[in-house]
Amino acid sequence: MNKFKQATLGLAALMGSGFAAAECGDIQIAEWNWASGELMANVDKIILEAGYGCNVELIPGATTTTFASMNEKGQPDIAGELWINAVMEPLTKAMDEGTLHSANSGPITELGEGWWIPPATLAANPDLKTVLDVLERPDLFPDVEDPSKGAFIGCPAGWGCQLANANLFRAFDMEAKGWKLVDPGSAAGLDGSMTKAVERGENWFGYYWSPTAMIGKHKMVKLDWGVEFAGRENWDGCIAKAEQDCADPKQSAWTDSEVHTVVTDDFKTKAGDEVMGYLSSRVFPGVVMNGMLVYMADNQAGGEDAAIEFLLTQGDVWESWVGADVAGKVKAALN
Repeated sequence: MNKFKQATLGLAALMGSGFAAAECGDIQIAEWNWASGELMANVDKIILEAGYGCNVELIPGATTTTFASMNEKGQPDIAGELWINAVMEPLTKAMDEGTLHSANSGPITELGEGWWIPPATLAANPDLKTVLDVLERPDLFPDVEDPSKGAFIGCPAGWGCQLANANLFRAFDMEAKGWKLVDPGSAAGLDGSMTKAVERGENWFGYYWSPTAMIGKHKMVKLDWGVEFAGRENWDGCIAKAEQDCADPKQSAWTDSEVHTVVTDDFKTKAGDEVMGYLSSRVFPGVVMNGMLVYMADNQAGGEDAAIEFLLTQGDVWESWVGADVAGKVKAALN
């Protein structure tokens, strides 16, 4: 029997024995429709059930719909990896009113969007420390169709980041510096362009985000911008808008990506200090999360199997989130 089945059966047996008494009651957790959020939800489920006696139901989650449900209906109880930029105003209002709470303002480190190069590119060109440095060297990143131009790989048409990349391309005057903005066509096209370049030992310069399997697999280097963030008015009022609504984009670092673990007021009240303490302590190091996403992609592992693998192999990370007693219960459930 493989360790996934063994652990799952062991956990089920433990739950069935009545271990999961109603210490913190029935809980709904959003199981996000992306890999890192799926993993986090399943890790929370196992730890909260085995360690704290909760009865957890995972329900499908997506940023705007999950937030709306929590805000309007008080369910689900926990949104583990809520990227709050998309819901900033209504979330701030709900938190001010006390109906929703941030249990953790940074459940994953080293996350965010930006412009990246492969590690081999940096090793061969150690002077490329910032975006500004790279923009002076379009010759290192020749476009396939027009090698006289440097290729900057942006977002596929229709993605929200397409607008920001196009406006930053203009803000940094990249066309005049010898660059071409390349639309990769699709998510597969974006991933494929990066993978092909890395595997061939070629240079690549473009947009991506973390945590993702691609960044973890290729160990991509996120560039410092060499300029400061130019303010929310420039970003929200210009960079994030269509070109016709952004007449004068200013050079800027990418806006910070904020991710929180958000809970309802009812959950915070009933969960108690220990469970809330777990959620506030539960921080996945970026390098570990990216490694787990590579594992999920390589093994076609879903959230439950990946959570078990994480708990079996990353004890030095998660055991610091809980007390020794809870850690012992979780490990017993996995054996």
